[in-house]
Amino acid sequence: MAKERLPWSGLLALAMAGFICILTESLPAGLLPQIAKDLEIREGLAGQLVTLYAVGSLLAAIPLTTATRGWRRRPLLLLCIFGFLIFNTITAVSSVYVLTLTARFMAGVSAGVLWGMTAGYARRMVSSSLKGKAMAVAMVGTPLALSLGVPLGTFLGNYAGWRLIFGAVSLLTVALVFWVLWKVPDYKGEPARHQLALNRIFVMPGIRSILIVVLAWVLAHNILYTYISPYLGETVLSERVDLVLLIFGLTSVIGIWIIGLLIDRYMRLLILISLVIFALASMAMGVFIHQPTVIIMGVVAWGLTFGGAATLLQTAIAQAGGKSADIAQSMLVTAWNLGIGGGGIVGAVLLDRMGARSLPISLILLIVMALIVAWSARKHGFPKTG
Repeated sequence: MAKERLPWSGLLALAMAGFICILTESLPAGLLPQIAKDLEIREGLAGQLVTLYAVGSLLAAIPLTTATRGWRRRPLLLLCIFGFLIFNTITAVSSVYVLTLTARFMAGVSAGVLWGMTAGYARRMVSSSLKGKAMAVAMVGTPLALSLGVPLGTFLGNYAGWRLIFGAVSLLTVALVFWVLWKVPDYKGEPARHQLALNRIFVMPGIRSILIVVLAWVLAHNILYTYISPYLGETVLSERVDLVLLIFGLTSVIGIWIIGLLIDRYMRLLILISLVIFALASMAMGVFIHQPTVIIMGVVAWGLTFGGAATLLQTAIAQAGGKSADIAQSMLVTAWNLGIGGGGIVGAVLLDRMGARSLPISLILLIVMALIVAWSARKHGFPKTG
């Protein structure tokens, strides 16, 4: 019997959709001074382009994924991609701040629906034995965007202008439309008779445990990631924030590759190991703040463990959600965005009250909580095999 192969073209198209999604979300952070000057606003107001995107994703994920779960999958995927095309193009040409904010919000709405369906889409392309690997391939666009796309876009934006960069993302999106039509198969939506109410999905065995782990893990990550510059400012690496972020991004890509190889057999073990290593890395970065070698090693360990986090957690909740996997995924998207927003808020409080040096150590409690919940949910949320 011939060994089943991954449908690489289709899965990489999903990865490209994720790549564009993360680029759309993160590019303004690296281009804030240019955007603020061009739109004649303060940098704080320009920063709301990131905030409105996150708010759009947060508000749209659950209700719109629920409303569209009966739709055929490829038309819905294309609708989300067209959303990026339209609203990134508006962002690229708009000179009106309110219109730009509206476009960013609507791009976030597209992202909320896209992330709610991507995991289930990838898993439907393959048999049970390859679902974890398919997820890993479909998720690779995220670390690639963070490690390569955003830095490159920021660098080029300093020379060519921020509008041209958003225009380039729109052109990339046009190419993706044809790629999806060519290589991504279509599937039926969830039949009405199988559609469970939100509250019934939320109380399914394992769902709440996974969401707690998602929130704690992402919150811990974003407390440190959002304020990595102030933390590094307390070290001899204060002038090498770019290098540290590059190391984190590259090791995240390696991490997702490792997870892709092992997830179908060792999902639970990988989650537990990732959390333990993240905790140890955080402790080392907090205690040995004057040892650059230790900090770099900590960043490497952090990147390796967080790179595959999305794949691990989305696989877990897809299994727990069963036929309602897309709705369960939308709950994960909501928890993930709460973790991102919460990281900014909690990190700011810690930075103000305790200083940047406290950030890595402050994560330990959250990571330990995630570890305990993951360990306890070994029957439903995080079974021994993927």
